[in-house]
Amino acid sequence: MNHGNLSRRGFLARSAGGLVAAALPARYALECLVHAQENQARERRRIGPNDRIVMAAIGTGTNRTHRRNNEPLRGERGYAIMNDAMGQNGVQMVAVCDVDRPNADFAANRVKTAERGGGRDCQVLTDYREVLRNRDIDAVTIGTPDHWHAIIAIAAMRAGKDVYCEKPLTLTLAEGKALVRTQRETGQVLQTGSQQRSDRLFRLACELVRNGRVGHVRKITTLIGTNPVQGPFQPEPVPEGLDYNFWLGRTEGPDAAPYTTNRVHYNFRWWYQYSGGKMTDWGAHHNDIAQWALGMDNSGPVSVQGTGQAPSADRMSYNCHPQFEAVYTYANGRNGQEGTQLVCRSNPPQGWSVRNRTNQVLDNGILFEGEGGKWIFVNRGNILASEQRLLDDPLGQDATRLEVSQNHMGNFIECMRSRRAPIANVNVGYRSVSVCHLGNIAIRFFPGQRLTWNPQDEQFTGANAEQANTHLDRPYRAPYRLEA
Repeated sequence: MNHGNLSRRGFLARSAGGLVAAALPARYALECLVHAQENQARERRRIGPNDRIVMAAIGTGTNRTHRRNNEPLRGERGYAIMNDAMGQNGVQMVAVCDVDRPNADFAANRVKTAERGGGRDCQVLTDYREVLRNRDIDAVTIGTPDHWHAIIAIAAMRAGKDVYCEKPLTLTLAEGKALVRTQRETGQVLQTGSQQRSDRLFRLACELVRNGRVGHVRKITTLIGTNPVQGPFQPEPVPEGLDYNFWLGRTEGPDAAPYTTNRVHYNFRWWYQYSGGKMTDWGAHHNDIAQWALGMDNSGPVSVQGTGQAPSADRMSYNCHPQFEAVYTYANGRNGQEGTQLVCRSNPPQGWSVRNRTNQVLDNGILFEGEGGKWIFVNRGNILASEQRLLDDPLGQDATRLEVSQNHMGNFIECMRSRRAPIANVNVGYRSVSVCHLGNIAIRFFPGQRLTWNPQDEQFTGANAEQANTHLDRPYRAPYRLEA
């Protein structure tokens, strides 16, 4: 009887075949599997019977409207990352917190009935400060709307908790600087939920670009999708169990923002008061990869210019620009070449023709264009190039290699134990979303005008600088403030 090749080499060969079918070059697929096996071995060695990590989930989502209509959950990242954390070795979720009590109850039921990572003693809370007062809790996931990310993450680190915070990490650039300062002062581990850093395809694309596979990168295009146009919405009674005033938090009072189901939960993304539309939603993913590929994790562009279709001015309508473009320039030119231009767009430009292997046009992803017509395109599920050899030819022994993570939440848990900085650490998360905030400032307040940015001082300079710098922060509504 032939049981096949049961050796480690045979296992790797069969597994690598599966990854090749998923668009990875053969030599890179084998590399990824070796990394995965090494990581699993480290985890087995590290985790002992007393290595339990106690966690809580702040902001669980699970949109009540979708549940009522029997629809699938959509964009419920708080619920997803809570589940992801419970799936990691040694983790136990002991509390859930959401200002919408039915959502908190829904999440708690999941924890109490989970086969691993949960327990029947799970607390159900509606105020994140009660979570942070619990000294038994080691870490929290934060899946709230964007305008709550920085306040809660800073408070959690001050309370001695490690933090996994969904992207975008902040609502403003000033919040990002405060987060970085707090993390350095407390030494807590913070992972940003930019999970594309833990995706093999994106790492491969960035390593190839870093090592000059397309030559000098002339242009990067990030395609991130349009913002919806809806409204005006009618004011509705606040549903029982939702503390709407608490949900609004630092932004504005109930009189200025009447409740509508289209303002809260998933739809908060389409209001500049609480988020930044697709620019900080998908843009925080794809512009992050652009920064990674350019080696700009500690820097950023030196100019930005933005345009966009005017949004509705009605306070009861979505107010993010439906279609938009932001053009950034980096100071990485050499030998007389201009620096890389990053173009972040809602829609593909005219003549866009990047297609996958089944001839489908790819309108979400990242295109790196270099010299001599060479290009590499990557998105979730595809990596393509102008010539296949750009992907297949192995990198040299002296090539620049990027950090390897194949499980984003797992990387966070591993770093909690080792106290290393995770792959999407606070500085990475802050610098990536800063690019998005700069784009929105240009689009919203200075359409068509070129703004100059100093990535070291993190200030606008030159024309319109004084006015532009007023948009680096936003006022807080009492009693909310940034504790940093």
